[in-house]
Amino acid sequence: VGGELLGDGARESRAALGRIRPDRPAPPLPPGADFRRLGTPSFVTRNDAFYRIDTALVVPRVRPADWSLRIHGMVARELTLTWDDIRARELVERRVTLCCVSNPVGGPYVSTSAFTGVPLADLLAEAGVRPGAQQLFSTSADGWTCGTPIGAVTDRARGALLAVGMNRRPLPLEHGFPARLVVPGLYGYVSATKWVVDLEVTTWDARSAYWRERNWAREAPVKTQSRVDTPREGAEVPVGTVTAAGVAWAQPTGIDRVQVRLDDGPWVDADLAADVSDDTWRMWRADVRVRAPGQHRIACRAVDAAGRVQTGERAPVLPDGATGWHTVSFTARP
Repeated sequence: VGGELLGDGARESRAALGRIRPDRPAPPLPPGADFRRLGTPSFVTRNDAFYRIDTALVVPRVRPADWSLRIHGMVARELTLTWDDIRARELVERRVTLCCVSNPVGGPYVSTSAFTGVPLADLLAEAGVRPGAQQLFSTSADGWTCGTPIGAVTDRARGALLAVGMNRRPLPLEHGFPARLVVPGLYGYVSATKWVVDLEVTTWDARSAYWRERNWAREAPVKTQSRVDTPREGAEVPVGTVTAAGVAWAQPTGIDRVQVRLDDGPWVDADLAADVSDDTWRMWRADVRVRAPGQHRIACRAVDAAGRVQTGERAPVLPDGATGWHTVSFTARP
C-alpha cells in the first residue's frame, strides 16, 4: 500500500512536469529513416513500447523532490546534485538505440528513443576523476548496481547522458523516472542504470556489480546484429518477388551495409534507410525472387562502418551477448 501511495506521488510529480524541452535538440530525422510500411519498427520507439527488463518485483517510485545524485569515490571533489540542480543545467537531446544483453538473435529487446539529459562527461569533469579510476559504479534507488568502464562515460564524443527525458516527456516510471543513465554502445546491464541515485568512481577490484556477480562479462560492448522483421516466421506469401525488411545495429560504430540471402543462394546487398547516427539502428529492405513454391529461408547479416562482417557463429546470450545470423522460414504458395 505504501508503495502504491509513493507511486501516486511519483506519477503526480511526473505529470506536473509537462514536456521536457532540450536546450540543444537532436537534428531533425531525415526523410526515409525507416521502412514502417514494409514492416520494420518506426525509427523512434514509443515510450509505452520501449523494451523492459526488470530485476525488481516493484518498480521504484521516486519523486523529484526526494531525489538526489551523489558523485564520489576517486574524485577530486564530491558532488551532490538535486533535481533542481540538473534541470538548471543545459539539457541536450540524443537519439540512442539501447539493447539488452539477453536479447536472442532476432529478438525484441532493442529500442530507440530521443533521450534528453546532462552529459555525464561534464558531471564527472566537475568532480575531477582521479588517475587509476576504472569504472563508474552506479546504484539505483532499489539497490541494483552496475559497473561501466570509466572511458565510456568520460569521453565526450561517446555522448553518455544522465537522462531525465524520453521522447520529450519525463522518463516513464518503469524506465527510470526521475533520472537514469544512457551510455551508447554498451549493453544495458553495464550502462543503463534506472532510478540512479549514486555514482562512485572506483576500480574493478573494489566493487562488483549485480550482474557481474552472476557471471556475466565485466565489459560488454554491443555486438553487430541484424534482424528480419518481414516476412514473419511461418508466413505464407505468393511465389514471385518477396520484399524482406528489417533492422540492424552496431553502436557506436554504425552500419555500413546489410546483406540478405535466400535459402543457400549468394549474399546480396539490401537497400538501407537514411543514416541517422552511429548510435542508432538502421533499417533495411531487399526484394528477393522466390521461383518455386514450398519452404524457403531468408537470412540477414550486417557490416559495420569499420568493415567488420557480423559473425554467423551461434553463441548464447551468456556471458556477453548472442551472435549469429537471424533466419526466418516461410512458405511460398503457387
